[in-house]
Amino acid sequence: MSTVAFITARGLFGRRRALLLLPLPILLVGLALLCRAYDVSPDQWGRAVIVGLGLTVVLPVVALIVGTGVLGSEVDDGTIVHILTKPLPRRDIILAKYAVAATVTTVVSAVPLFLTGLLAGSAKLGAALAVASLVGALAYSALFLLFSLLSRRPVLVGLVYILVWEGLLGNFVSGTKVLAVGQYVVTITDKIAPTTMIESSVGLTTALVMSAVFIVLGTIAAINRLGSFSLAGETS
Repeated sequence: MSTVAFITARGLFGRRRALLLLPLPILLVGLALLCRAYDVSPDQWGRAVIVGLGLTVVLPVVALIVGTGVLGSEVDDGTIVHILTKPLPRRDIILAKYAVAATVTTVVSAVPLFLTGLLAGSAKLGAALAVASLVGALAYSALFLLFSLLSRRPVLVGLVYILVWEGLLGNFVSGTKVLAVGQYVVTITDKIAPTTMIESSVGLTTALVMSAVFIVLGTIAAINRLGSFSLAGETS
């Protein structure tokens, strides 16, 4: 399992895709620094930068790039066959790749979100954002890893989920918020460090329970889906 995780991490950072992880976090911190440098009150930029960019764009997009990258390319080019021929349970393969995806997503998103919260004037807010991004990374990674096994266009499917389900429908159809990871992240942040810059739309219990549901069911579904792959790289 550790060998699979090492190979996955090496492959992830060895591709150009890894470079896509940098611009959004840099933009997030850069905007916060710019507002701080011009002495703009966090009440004026906090919601747009922290929620509108950080929690709504940076976290899910980073999770999408990483989550679909740890396995999707292997499915596309057929190299997944080499992994499946190894004497490893399918469960261990998925768990190793999920661990890499969740860890990388957490680090890449939590650090800039913490710095942004700190620049907004509160170490507590920064810590809350880091904790929330950890939960979000776990949930998003399970979902996007599953997408990479269900579709040949996992990035497109993931973007539809982020932009349409969480973005468009999440703002106008209240029922969709219960199935939106982004709402759980906002709620967790709001409950740890209440601020006028962040307003939650679902309860904390709902956020925690549904995050666990995404993590557990997404991982189990991914394990079952990988189990349906034959050695020819096709699904049975």
